[in-house]
Amino acid sequence: MKNRIQIFTVFAVVLAMLCMVPFRVFAGDLIVYSSVDEENARHILEAFTKETGIKVQMVFLSSGPALSRIEAEKANPQADVWFGAPSENHIVARERGLTEPYVSSEESRLAANFKDPEGYWHAFYMNPIGIGVLPDELAAEKIPVPQSWEDLKHEGLKGMIQMPSPQSSGTAFAIMMTLISIYGEDEAYAYMKALNPNIQTYTQSGTGPSKNLAIKEAKVAIQFTPAFLKLVDEGFPATVIFPKEGVGYEAAALSIIKGVKNKEEAHKLVDWILSKKGQESLSENKTYFFPVRSDVSAGEGLPPLSEIKLINYDIEKAAQEKSRLIDRWVTEVLGQ
Repeated sequence: MKNRIQIFTVFAVVLAMLCMVPFRVFAGDLIVYSSVDEENARHILEAFTKETGIKVQMVFLSSGPALSRIEAEKANPQADVWFGAPSENHIVARERGLTEPYVSSEESRLAANFKDPEGYWHAFYMNPIGIGVLPDELAAEKIPVPQSWEDLKHEGLKGMIQMPSPQSSGTAFAIMMTLISIYGEDEAYAYMKALNPNIQTYTQSGTGPSKNLAIKEAKVAIQFTPAFLKLVDEGFPATVIFPKEGVGYEAAALSIIKGVKNKEEAHKLVDWILSKKGQESLSENKTYFFPVRSDVSAGEGLPPLSEIKLINYDIEKAAQEKSRLIDRWVTEVLGQ
């Protein structure tokens, strides 16, 4: 028994020592902390390597852990680029002095809302909110396909719509902020209350509606578009609608970490992902992300970014008001 304890103790010490070894010891040419899902990040970064010859080592970290790790390594950075996570996270990284500026030669192709004016971050894809619809199912019941937020209040859609709950989903909060931006706060809550009878279920996750659309449990679903676009691409009889009043969106960005050793390679990744070739890789690899360049298509049958009315709102103010707005939704929309 004593020997077993000793062996275990030695193993634990060795493991702890290995965990303390800087990641860069095992790294390749360019080290990337990726907050893009692993499959899509791998496809995009492999395309970058194929195009430039620069090898990439990727560590997958969701937004919060990535920011924490970059801050913990501030004195001795172990990665070169933070790849992915919504742009507001990169704003926080800039404010904390964790990133450094680089104005890409491609930045002029981006709208102002997709880049930091001093080059601290650049968005490289975006996901608009959309409405996934089963047209044949609606036609069978003689219900017109909705083209606007107002159309979703059609009495024929009672109990047919699914959307995520603002109590548990960031996607739902983005939908709510979109409506507030369009209607104003009081009218937005009046709209959501009027829409409530048509909502079959408020799902816990942001992607729940698309999953239920896929099994035809819902005939209309509201969320960010990638899952809808994947269904359509796979031949599922769904249509994606972008309401004519406008839609909110999430934009994923990349930043160069302050004090990196592979600065030239990091600059090349930024230039490439913002180039037409890099942006085209999003659709070529079926990421179902929308390019941020207006001259690059998101894929066959999809409108260019210039044809989608995007709604911007103050992210920082929204975050400060989030608890109050959700409490109001619970009280006025759910009636609790």
